[in-house]
Amino acid sequence: MPPKKQFESEAIRTQTPTTTQREHSTPLYLTSSYIFESAEQARALFANEVEGNVYSRYSNPTTDEFIEKMCKLEGAEMGVATASGMSAVFSSLAGLLNQGDHIIASRSLFGSSHQILSQILPRWGITYSYADTLNTEQWDRLVKPETKMLFLETHSNPGLDLVDLEWAGKFAKAHNLIFAVDNCFATPYLQKPVQFGADIVQHSATKFIDGQGRAIGGIIVGKKQYMQDIYFFARHSGPALSPFNAWLFSKSLETLPVRMERHCDNAEALAEYLFNHKKVNVVKYPFHKSHPQHELARKQMKRGGGIVCFEIAGGFDHAKAFIDRVEMLSRSANLGDTRTIVTHPASTTHSKLTETERAATGITPGLIRIAAGLEHIDDIIADIEQALS
Repeated sequence: MPPKKQFESEAIRTQTPTTTQREHSTPLYLTSSYIFESAEQARALFANEVEGNVYSRYSNPTTDEFIEKMCKLEGAEMGVATASGMSAVFSSLAGLLNQGDHIIASRSLFGSSHQILSQILPRWGITYSYADTLNTEQWDRLVKPETKMLFLETHSNPGLDLVDLEWAGKFAKAHNLIFAVDNCFATPYLQKPVQFGADIVQHSATKFIDGQGRAIGGIIVGKKQYMQDIYFFARHSGPALSPFNAWLFSKSLETLPVRMERHCDNAEALAEYLFNHKKVNVVKYPFHKSHPQHELARKQMKRGGGIVCFEIAGGFDHAKAFIDRVEMLSRSANLGDTRTIVTHPASTTHSKLTETERAATGITPGLIRIAAGLEHIDDIIADIEQALS
């Protein structure tokens, strides 16, 4: 058995086998279906007696390469690629939960994840309870006989609150819960939830995995015993990732370590600059000394990530004025791009939450989320400085 490669090498050298064309870069398999050599082979493939491609909604060589890479980088056994990050979240929940089941979820979740829990799953008799990420000693009271899953987002969007993954893994095991983690903000380069006991890991590949704002996609990886049920759901409900997007994501993974280092460098410098600015009330960045979970972040993450949040003095009106005044930074709801992006969560990504729900997750009217891009840090800071002034 060949020795295990380092992260950077696995991200680059995990490829589908070379064809007779002897290509160096993996080709793109744009095909909807596949030819069978015989009626017997077709029968055996549909009966799952042999492995092979049948239909690109089920599997595709290009998509398989992306899945294999992500499984190796996360340390998972099996994966499923989906058409978006939210289809990854939904498929992992719908594929594993049944009527009457109950979920414990971290309170700080992405807006659409909240909508799935609060508006969609209850239609099928699946309920949820929110757990305060900063008061884990209260979580035992949330466990019911019908509780089946612990679903966390760490660090959270947009408040950058953390959950102790080691503690959560032990909690899930003690209560016989499926442990699912949204690892989108960290990527496997900065954090590996499987190492702390996670059974399922979800990603919006649209973000840092693509890293260039080009394509939408998602992926779920985890233990085979759970992934088989998720694959069954995804195969028949159809949230398949397009081969072209899978090819983009697989190629992007080759530069993920280099990009994440630059994202983190810029975010760290930006957090320090904002921390010392007189027009900024609060700064949140996991690796900054002011973050209340600074030590936990350094325990379970390699770097602090590419997202910085801050509360601008003056509330909503001043936040709106700041966003309108930026010149180089992009006003967008996305993140993980080469371009630095500025977002006002209360009026965009988390606008569907009630004011009370936003307050409970630390989303104030003046909160700004900045996804640090790869531009020169001096230019990023200069644009923020002129907008603040």
